[in-house]
Amino acid sequence: MLNERAQILLKTLVERYISDGQPVGSRALQQYSGLDVSPATIRNVMSDLEAMGLVASPHTSAGRMPTAQGYRLFIDTLMVVQPLSAARIQQLKSQLLPDNPSRVLAQASHLLSDLTRFAGVVATPRRTRITVRQIEFLRLSEKRVLLIIVMPDGEVENRVLATPKDYSQAQLTEAGNFLSHHYANLAFGDIHRRVQNELRQLQHDMTALMSAAMAASDEALAHKHDDYVISGERNLLHSNDLAANMGQLRNLFNVFEQKTELLQLLDAGRHAQGVHIFVGNESGLAGLNECSVVSAPYTSGDGEIVGTLAVVGPKRMDYERVVPIVDITAKLLSNALSQH
Repeated sequence: MLNERAQILLKTLVERYISDGQPVGSRALQQYSGLDVSPATIRNVMSDLEAMGLVASPHTSAGRMPTAQGYRLFIDTLMVVQPLSAARIQQLKSQLLPDNPSRVLAQASHLLSDLTRFAGVVATPRRTRITVRQIEFLRLSEKRVLLIIVMPDGEVENRVLATPKDYSQAQLTEAGNFLSHHYANLAFGDIHRRVQNELRQLQHDMTALMSAAMAASDEALAHKHDDYVISGERNLLHSNDLAANMGQLRNLFNVFEQKTELLQLLDAGRHAQGVHIFVGNESGLAGLNECSVVSAPYTSGDGEIVGTLAVVGPKRMDYERVVPIVDITAKLLSNALSQH
């Protein structure tokens, strides 16, 4: 509902505040907005914007700074995204090597952090149907067995099993061959149900091993569904906007450590089209009240959305620069995963 002059002044104010980190006065707005209006006129517009909750003045004689609502209006209607050049995109692409899914997720997280100087987060893929390519057992010692689960994309999950009896390697090989032969390319849930009904085809003394293997597989799945890779948290310690309030900074790091709430927020971003931005308390997390989260979903080779990546930083971030970085990194990660 803002007229053109108010929009230009708000856009200029947000951009100057993001650049300098200081409240913006009427003379600076007159200089940078390109409008042929007096400082008095600008002050009147600023008063109107303050009454609307879009800007705030920290001191009566100071300039103004954008509120979370002001950032939101800027992001939704005034922001001009700066697209990355083709050469820059190719340079970024070379840093995401599709040799291993786990490694490429870590590479994407580091890339987001390095480019923005904030925290880069990549939620690990969440599939509705996770299948297995191969299952192996390796004898470690008496009553200790290594369970090796190989996914179709080549990713490997290992779990150490404590067994009630000692198995020979020949017995373990037989059990692994049985599972791989009968259950390859089935979802874990289907394997679990069928194994319970078909254990009688094996020797009776293998039942305990099979049950332990299925329980460990469930644990491996739960781990894959409840994790993320994060890089650059320490960058936030150098943000003046965040470091000034140690209590708020402590709450932010608690969000990173506990994971559950941030994962739920990222999961909400999976349903968005393209880049989605949470400003301040829009996230619903107290630890992120002074932060913004810029997120985008990424896909697997078949086009299924399997996860979300994001940049977490102060509300005073350069959205026009960060948004295309998040967008292209999500596309490059999707492309890398599709090649594996």
